[in-house]
Amino acid sequence: MSLLNDLTGADSALSPRAACLRLTAIGALVAGTTGAFAYAGGWLSPGDLTQGRIVDRFEQVNGPHPGFRRNHAKGLCLAGRFESSGRGAGVSTASLFGTGRVTPITGRIALAGGQPYAADAATTVRSLALRFHLPDGEEWRTGNNDIPVFPVRSPEGFYAQLLAAKPDPATGRPDPEALKAFFAAHPESAKAASLIKARTITSGFADDTFRSLNAFRFIAADGTRTPVRWAFVPEQAATEESPAQRSRADKNVLFDDFESAVRRAPVRWHLVVTLGQPGDPTADATRPWPVERQSLDVGTVIVADTQSEADGNCRDVNFDPLVLPAGIVGSDDPLLSARSAAYAQSFTRRAGEPKTPSAVQNTPATGAGL
Repeated sequence: MSLLNDLTGADSALSPRAACLRLTAIGALVAGTTGAFAYAGGWLSPGDLTQGRIVDRFEQVNGPHPGFRRNHAKGLCLAGRFESSGRGAGVSTASLFGTGRVTPITGRIALAGGQPYAADAATTVRSLALRFHLPDGEEWRTGNNDIPVFPVRSPEGFYAQLLAAKPDPATGRPDPEALKAFFAAHPESAKAASLIKARTITSGFADDTFRSLNAFRFIAADGTRTPVRWAFVPEQAATEESPAQRSRADKNVLFDDFESAVRRAPVRWHLVVTLGQPGDPTADATRPWPVERQSLDVGTVIVADTQSEADGNCRDVNFDPLVLPAGIVGSDDPLLSARSAAYAQSFTRRAGEPKTPSAVQNTPATGAGL
C-alpha cells in the first residue's frame, strides 16, 4: 500500500474523494503512456488473447479512424542524415557506426494515442521513430518515446493495465477501484508511473529526449555482446512549455513549432548509447539502469526536412523495433516481440483502408543540409 500512497500522493491530509481523483489522473497518464506500445498474443492463451484482439481494443477505445495507425495516429514525416562519431564501432559492427560514415534517415514524430485529429497537449507522450537506410538494403528501424521507463514489464501486465485504465463510458475516466487493484497487483508499475509523472515536460519535439525504453544488444567484431539502451538527446537546450504556448489556439502547436524549428536550422539529436553491466535488467522496461553506467555518444541525427504524411513516405512504414542491422539484436525483453507483432497487425489493417489526409499539413522545408 505504501507504493500506492507514494504514487497518488495520498496521506492523511487528503480526503477519500481527493485521493480518488488523483488516482484517476495517474491512471489516465499510465493509459496514455502504455499507448506507446501494444501487446501481441502468445504469452497468454492464444485462444483468448491475440495481437488482433489488442488492436481491436485500441479501436474500441479510440473509435474508428480508417487508414491511420491504431496508436501514434497523429504524426509528421521527417528526413535527414546520421553522422557517426566512430565511437560506436568498438561495441557494434553495424555499418552506420563506422568512423566518418553518413547514413540517410527518414522518420516520423508523433503523439501517443489513436486520435489522429486530437489537439496537441504538452503532457501527451511524444515519439521519434527513425529509419536508417544502410548499404546493401539493410535497415534499422527504431521507435523511441519521451518517458524515462515503460509503465509495465510484461505483455500480461500490459493487458491487465489496458483493461484497468479503460475509461468508464459514464464518466470518461478509468474506474479508480480497478486502477487501485492493478497497482496493488503490479507494484513495479506503480514505481514506473511515479517516474513518468515526475519527468520534465519540454516545450516541444526539438528539445525533448527520446529513449528506446527496451534493452537491445550490440555485437562487436570479436563477438562480444553488450546490453544497451539508447536515447536521442537534443542539442538544443531543454526548456519547459511557456504560458504563451499554453494559450495558443493552434491545435497542431507542437508539430507547427517543430516545422518552424527545422526551417530555421536543422534539428539535431545525439544518439547516446548506455552500456549495461551484469545484473542490469534487460527484460524489465519499468526499471531504469544506474545513472553511473558508461555511455557513448555514437553520432548525431540531423533532421533537415519535414513533410506531411502521404503516399509513399513515413505514413506507409511500419517502424518495427526488430528490424535491425547486423551488429544489433534484440534482448530478452518480452515487450519487443509483442510490439513487433502488434505493429504488424496495425499496419496490415490500415494498408487496406481508404486514406484521409493527416491533421498535420505542413509545407516541406528547404531540404538544406540533406
